[in-house]
Amino acid sequence: MDIKKVAVIGAGVMGSGIAAHIANASIPVYLLDIVPKDAVNRNGIAEAAIAKLLKTEPAAFMHKNYARLVTPGNIEDHLDWLGDVDWVIEAVIENPAIKQELYRKLDTICRPNTLISSNTSTLPLKLLTRDLPDSFKQRFMITHFFNPPRYMRLLELVVGESTDTESINALAKFADVRLGKGCVICKDTPGFIANRIGTFWIQSGLLTAIELGLPVEQADAAITVFGIPKTGIFGLLDLVGLDLIPHVLDSFKQLLPAEDAFNAINNAPELLLRLIADGYTGRKGKGGFYRLNEINGKRIKESINLQTGVYHASEKFALQVVPKTQDEQRAFLSADDAISRFTWKVLSNTLVYSASLIPEIADDIVAVDTAMRLGYNWKYGPFELLDRIGVDWFVERLAAENREVPPLLVICGGDVSRPGRLTSPPQHHCLYKVESGKRMYADLSGNYQAVQRPDGVLLLADIKLQAPAVLENPSASLWDIGDGVACLEFHSKMNTLDSDSLALVRQSIDKVKTDFSALVIHNDADNFSAGANLTLLVQAIHTQDWPAVEQLIEQGQQTYHALKYAPFPVVGAPSGLALGGGCEVLLHCDAIQAHAELYIGLVEVGVGLVPGWGGCKEYLRRWLEFARRPGGPMSAIAQAFETIGMAKVSKSAAEAKELLFLSTTDGITMNKDRLLADAKAKALKLVPGYAPPNPASFRLPGASAKAAMAIAINNLKQAGKISDYDVEISQQLADVLSGGSCDITEPLTEADVLNLELNAFLHLVQQPGTLARLEHLFKTGKPLRN
Repeated sequence: MDIKKVAVIGAGVMGSGIAAHIANASIPVYLLDIVPKDAVNRNGIAEAAIAKLLKTEPAAFMHKNYARLVTPGNIEDHLDWLGDVDWVIEAVIENPAIKQELYRKLDTICRPNTLISSNTSTLPLKLLTRDLPDSFKQRFMITHFFNPPRYMRLLELVVGESTDTESINALAKFADVRLGKGCVICKDTPGFIANRIGTFWIQSGLLTAIELGLPVEQADAAITVFGIPKTGIFGLLDLVGLDLIPHVLDSFKQLLPAEDAFNAINNAPELLLRLIADGYTGRKGKGGFYRLNEINGKRIKESINLQTGVYHASEKFALQVVPKTQDEQRAFLSADDAISRFTWKVLSNTLVYSASLIPEIADDIVAVDTAMRLGYNWKYGPFELLDRIGVDWFVERLAAENREVPPLLVICGGDVSRPGRLTSPPQHHCLYKVESGKRMYADLSGNYQAVQRPDGVLLLADIKLQAPAVLENPSASLWDIGDGVACLEFHSKMNTLDSDSLALVRQSIDKVKTDFSALVIHNDADNFSAGANLTLLVQAIHTQDWPAVEQLIEQGQQTYHALKYAPFPVVGAPSGLALGGGCEVLLHCDAIQAHAELYIGLVEVGVGLVPGWGGCKEYLRRWLEFARRPGGPMSAIAQAFETIGMAKVSKSAAEAKELLFLSTTDGITMNKDRLLADAKAKALKLVPGYAPPNPASFRLPGASAKAAMAIAINNLKQAGKISDYDVEISQQLADVLSGGSCDITEPLTEADVLNLELNAFLHLVQQPGTLARLEHLFKTGKPLRN
């Protein structure tokens, strides 16, 4: 069945966020809530929720126009609307009686094949469907979204014995392809997977830090060593809200069996309760474990002393040496200092608890690892972490500490004289392995099974298991992804671009000419590319090696020109950040297949420069060729000047289309795991009859356009909207986009515009203002407005 229209009942934070994300998929959605007492506007709650979504940061809608797809209503007047929807999501208060009353109404109003689900995070499916007819149970399941629904990729699916298989598959496919979710089938157990383990981890960290007297900054820094997001534990508590924790703990206390290990740590510490009582509920309140306090007109970040409850100026903490190798991580966990003891206790408790829950909460370790990566943004799931530090080492240390060893870690065959006690080494030394180019995982019987990917998913990580790179150097690699298509991957820090990156682009062009039919530029990292490696530029500035700067810019221009006019189709497949030089790569591709979460822009002005690798040329060309722009080149020049001059960055791929970083024919993929496959398919479609684009020519007004932009620059300066050095940069940008001293009757070639870029770049790079911006960025991570 196709899902073409959806309804969400409950316009709270989660319900409204879910509705917004369904609208992001271009699906019409009803958002209903109760009628407020004595209300003049009976749809007031839902309407207020939509208005709030439009102001939310980070944005809930991928484009403000998607809000038009959300229709507000109320459950007293508009339940009959649900007669024509394909999926109803209940997101009302966590009260079984209220939910069941609603379900009985839905069962009579909705079509027989309409899917109905609950977004509950705590209530068991069996409780929700108790005494309801079998026909309802067949189309009902739990669909647990994570907050915020747009950005958190996990969707936990809990199905019952009666749930119709076709319905499960239809919903899972829709959530995967249209909503971009990683769907994980969970058992009907308290907290499902991610919150069961995640809450245990948070609670263990909170109590252990209090027990050891560890400062919150040190606790958060220590735990991030193992791929935990930089918020750590206490930053995460502030983010989700301290007042939520007692309710979650109470729910687990009621639902978990007495023998569950969670019960041993299920008590809210006095400090937490006092903070909540005093209004310190986290970022939404007056602060939490961290707060911002204004002292003498300055906002100072403070953190709380876990023993005294007194706030003090927060001291940024970083480990002197970050353990990266397995031996270094084991040594770190074995050390006898407070930070290492904290990390070992929290990590080992969490990994032991996770292993003890298989198969109670999920059928296999892959589901658990996926849930923790997608639901809590861990870089590695608990079982992947066990492999990183070594299962055998971990088990031996547990045994040495006389602690229970979960049966899963004995893995089928360890001689266990007492339940959970290890008396001989496990048969296998890893939970995952690679066999015949495929990733395998250990099951409870001690055998290995292949990790299954859904149809239409192609990961570069899997390609790398099958064969070595076709070409590679320290900054980039070329991979064979099948069917005559190659994939160029950047893999330096933040995928910044340097001479090695550019060299491999040129080598790849030569290789694809002879051995492949098409090229995709893509990587599996969080960000496509943060732009050029500015460290090299700063070094050249300090030594005043201007010929080296000129050579780097010319090298980039020539490389991207060769990419644009290669005799085969080139498709960019970006996700995350694509800034500066990373954006310029994409502007030279034949087509782009972008992940929905694409943050793309030409941001060079922020460091006192202008785009120098063809970014000005290609972005201006897009506006000049835009069919719906007003006549004459000035409107196109003005749009390019505003976007580049203000360093605009899209907040989504949909916004990137509006800004013309993406064309109308470029595609958007909602699920990042499907991006490479979609880009490959797009590349293959371009192969038959492919010919490189015709060279562009530019009819630009020259001095008249520059004069118009000079007036705009002066007005912005007088209004206090740009700084003194912004004026200098803007004048150089205006010179490039206007065509310099050209005449509109004599069109410029691409080479002419590239030369204007080069001259502007070389002028700015020699100015003290540019060096000041670059050094400030390196020192603080923030732009300087000088």
